[in-house]
Amino acid sequence: MVKRKVSKKSKRRLVIFGIPSLIIIAYAISTTIYYSVNLFKVKNENKALETELKQLQNDEENLRIQIQKLKDPEYVARYARENYLYSKDGEYIIKLDSKKEDEKEVEEQENNYIYYAIIGVCVVAILVVIIPKKNKPVE
Repeated sequence: MVKRKVSKKSKRRLVIFGIPSLIIIAYAISTTIYYSVNLFKVKNENKALETELKQLQNDEENLRIQIQKLKDPEYVARYARENYLYSKDGEYIIKLDSKKEDEKEVEEQENNYIYYAIIGVCVVAILVVIIPKKNKPVE
């Protein structure tokens, strides 16, 4: 194979046009990446804001319904009796703490899982200690 000689003029032309071309290409790539990242962030923010808007619209509708209900005096009286422990004449109020009972049940279930885990670990440890490993005969 014959090597071609590259003239000084060709090298100079390559340097004059090549370096600025590389700079322009690098700038274009970095700008594209920058705007792509920003576009991704804006899309995620848009999705979050849309879900928040839907939630706020639902809340607004619920509040409008609540306002309509509060215009009825019978509803207001019943609401006050249920939530603020008001009573009619001759009524007795008995308050039940269902939340505390639910919390106790959840705590008991969590404790049961812990006990089961401890028992399982003990059983596995006993099996490892009691069951001897069989030695293979040497041939």
